[in-house]
Amino acid sequence: MKHYDAIIIGAGQAGTPLAKKLAEAGKKTAIIEKRMVGGTCINDGCTPTKAMLASAHAMHQARKAADLGVNIEDITLDFKKVKKRKDEIVDRFRSSAQKGIASIAKLDLIFGEAKFSGKKKLEVLLFDGVSERFTADWIFIDTGAKTAIPDIPGLQDINYLNSTSILDLEEVPEHLVIIGGNYIGLEFGQMFARFGSKVSILEKSARIMSREDKDVSIALDEILTNEGIKILKSITIDQVSAQKDGKITLSLTSKGKVKKIKASHVLVAAGRIPQTEFLNLEQAGIKTDQHGYILVDDQLETNIPGIYALGDVKGGPAFTHIAYNDYTIVYRNLIHKANLRITDRMVPYCMFTDPQLGRVGLSEDEAKARGINYQVAKIPMTQVARGIETGQTAGFMKAIVDPDSKKILGACILASEGGEIMSVLEMAMAGGITFDQVRYFVFAHPLYSESLNNLFMLIDA
Repeated sequence: MKHYDAIIIGAGQAGTPLAKKLAEAGKKTAIIEKRMVGGTCINDGCTPTKAMLASAHAMHQARKAADLGVNIEDITLDFKKVKKRKDEIVDRFRSSAQKGIASIAKLDLIFGEAKFSGKKKLEVLLFDGVSERFTADWIFIDTGAKTAIPDIPGLQDINYLNSTSILDLEEVPEHLVIIGGNYIGLEFGQMFARFGSKVSILEKSARIMSREDKDVSIALDEILTNEGIKILKSITIDQVSAQKDGKITLSLTSKGKVKKIKASHVLVAAGRIPQTEFLNLEQAGIKTDQHGYILVDDQLETNIPGIYALGDVKGGPAFTHIAYNDYTIVYRNLIHKANLRITDRMVPYCMFTDPQLGRVGLSEDEAKARGINYQVAKIPMTQVARGIETGQTAGFMKAIVDPDSKKILGACILASEGGEIMSVLEMAMAGGITFDQVRYFVFAHPLYSESLNNLFMLIDA
């Protein structure tokens, strides 16, 4: 049984940098990966989807160029080239990450599937079929999450797509039906609509993006509908069945009415679940919640001292940047004896539809639910000079503020480069810069961020 100072399970955006830093700090370290280095983000998440979204954006801009006085004829899509470019970027990123691991002394990369055989004991089934046993003083679980498959009759009988397999398509779907009207579904829906697919989005709730404020849901619904995407809400999917012609029929119920739609492809984007089922956590005594997420304290330690969980597998905000921040917190606490806690951080995120949705801090609904005194500042992008000049007038800028302390409590930017604008307000929030200071701040003209002056002019305080 081989012993290490530290073992990391999963070479994702928390596990890989943590393994490298621990080894560089003198710890004998192993990182165990059952698939590919880089985790979801590099292999089938952020990197490939944003590469393909860039192609979809270029296609859309070419179609709209006439609005700016630029006439482009015979716009065509080379989807094989889109996929090839995406694959090359992914390969480059993955290769770089793996070479980075290989370059570190005291760090072993082990390909295989790990499961607990006892407290701080692991059994790993290697790719060659051989099992090895390991122990460690510290164990870090970074196994991430995967697509949740809803219990819909007939779904298991068709060749449905998930957020990984859809990236391997060789041709643009004729009619893509997406189950789920949230972040992943909307990004893919707009992307393939711009590539030329007919797209239908099925959402069980009364509105898409139901975790966001209502005005966000309404605005995004209108934006996507205007691009030709069909969005069906309050939907129950009663049956899915494959047809002899290769098509897929979905039987739906909405507000008591029954209808059927026929698709060439079905994408399941109805949520994520943690990858814990094969870890044999009970052998180590590690506690999980009812959904299988590993329970941790505010310093990411499980109920078993010396065993930690990072990234999506622990629940909470499922974002790459949160996983990466998890690593920095654990590393600094263990090696530099800091006392950092995940409860002290802000959680920004960005959905890469066009326009982008950048969010940080409290939403209006959250402020209302907490019963706090707040005011809302909101300006449509039709009144933002940069948006008008570039033809990017969809969406709005919105901020939640405390009129007494003048603190910025939250921001929602549905706009071109919305994530970048949101980040300006996140920095202000982190630095204690108040909205009345931003109101009179000197921004370069004519940037999107300059309109934060006008946004906060709307608050009478």
